[in-house]
Parts: sequence; C-alpha cells; structure tokens
Amino acid sequence: MLKLLLIQADIATEMDSIAAASDGISTKFIDLAFKGGWIMIPILLLSVIGVYIFFDRYLAIKKAGKFDNGLLEKIRVYITSGKVDEAMMLCRSSNSPAARMVEKGISRIGRPLSDVTTAIENVGNLEISKLEKGLPVLASVAGGAPMLGFLGTVMGMIQAFYDMANAGNNIDVTLLSTGIYQAMVTTVAGLIVGIIAYFAYNILVSSVEKVVFTMEATTSEFMDLLNEPA
Repeated sequence: MLKLLLIQADIATEMDSIAAASDGISTKFIDLAFKGGWIMIPILLLSVIGVYIFFDRYLAIKKAGKFDNGLLEKIRVYITSGKVDEAMMLCRSSNSPAARMVEKGISRIGRPLSDVTTAIENVGNLEISKLEKGLPVLASVAGGAPMLGFLGTVMGMIQAFYDMANAGNNIDVTLLSTGIYQAMVTTVAGLIVGIIAYFAYNILVSSVEKVVFTMEATTSEFMDLLNEPA
C-alpha cells in the first residue's frame, strides 16, 4: 500500500513538472514574439488580412462553383416551348456565375449570335473579376511579409552592432540578445506568414480556374442549344 502511494506521488510530481514545462514553453513563445519589436505588428496584421481573404474567397469560390448540370436541359425545354421568362427565372434561382451568363444569353435571344456571345463574355469577365477580388492583396501578403521580416533582421543586426560599439571593451552576450532576438524572430515570423499566404494564393487561383472552366463549358453548351435547328 505504501509502495502504491509512493508511485502515485511520483506520477503526480512528474505531471506537475510537465505542466510547468509547458507553461514555460508557451511563455517563451510569447516572449519571443515580443522580442521581435514593433516590426511584428505589421507582420501580425498581414497574417490576419491573409487569413480573412483566404476564407472569404474560398467560401465564395466554392459557392460559385456549384452548378446544376440538369439546368441547361430544363432551359432547353423552356426555350423550345417559348417560355423565355420562365427560363430566366430558373437561372436567377440558381444564383451562380454560369447561370447568370446563361441568363444574359437568354435575354439576347433573337439577336445575332455574335451579340449573344459578346454579352455572355462581358458577364463572364465581370464574374471572374468578382471571384478574383482580394487575390492581389493576398499575393502582396505573400511577398510583403518576408520582406518585413528581413527588414526586422537588418534592424536587429544594426541594434546589435550599435550595442557592441557603445559597450567598448565590456562586451557581454546578454547585451547583444535584444538585437539578435529581433533579427531572428522577425525573419521566422515573416517567412511563416509569407509561405502560408503563398500556398493559400495558389489554392484560390486553382479554384478560380475550375470555376472558369465550368463557366466556359456551360456557355459552350448554351450556344450549341441556340444553334440547334428549330
């Protein structure tokens, strides 16, 4: 019984030690962030902006990519039956870029096919512009964050050499820690934000390309529909 109590006491002591070590690590991470100086503020802001743009655009692009493959068949039935208004209402209910392009094409039925194609292309360009909203900013985050990190590195090294110059012959390692901390921390922070933003940007660009492919395929099918013999 005594031996069991001693084992439990040892386990409790080890758990306390692990918890204390974890708190120490967390505190060190926070301290390291503060060691980066004021340059960490714009890097943090860029990270927040990048995260917001990614999730906002990802959800919008994912929603835009949803298109009912049976929509065109229903539109075909309405158009052949002379129910143009019903066909346009069906497109509005879909609420997708491809459906809005088809709706514009339906509204131009009766005009030359070149006019219909031009109208559809204009709507398509507007829809693509909406999908790509914010992507240039995300690309700027991917390129700007590492540059800010390197700026912090240069500033930190300047601070370290300045402290060395003022110390004279009484150079102490702890005297240089502030500048070195700033140099290393800002570089790491900038690279982390930049790398994540870079991959996020490419994911969004790839997603937009898939939506554009869907829009082009839908437009092609719709034009084939109009070219069918009556």
